[in-house]
Amino acid sequence: MAAKKQLNGSADDVEAAFYDALSRANLDGMMALWAEDEEIVCIHPGAGRLIGHAAIRSSWEGIFERGSVQIRPLQLHATHNMLTAVHSIVEEFQRPGESSEDVHIIATNVYVKTPHGWRITMHHASVASGKPPLDMFKASILH
Repeated sequence: MAAKKQLNGSADDVEAAFYDALSRANLDGMMALWAEDEEIVCIHPGAGRLIGHAAIRSSWEGIFERGSVQIRPLQLHATHNMLTAVHSIVEEFQRPGESSEDVHIIATNVYVKTPHGWRITMHHASVASGKPPLDMFKASILH
């Protein structure tokens, strides 16, 4: 595998690049965001668990053969520490020519900080029925 370029910034920046790569069906851009570890995991809605670069790349290649996917993150709940970030997201999605009014996606993206910057180590997405729920979570500080 070729050496990956440095991606400075935050896990949030990598997540923005992830959704950008989806919207442009950019396979190389998508795969550049993943950690170099062969233990990376991707689970697409309704599909099985994929482990490693070859399996994950092949799955995205198949998805992108049908064109780009427009996904809009609606609600983000994030937890971060110095080396990991976990993002739980409610997503609205649309493929050109397809209706998706009665479903939304709930996704979890896990990022790790590597010597080359933040990278995706896991993406797990599930389809949920109905319109996305209102974000009822309000963070509070306990004393």
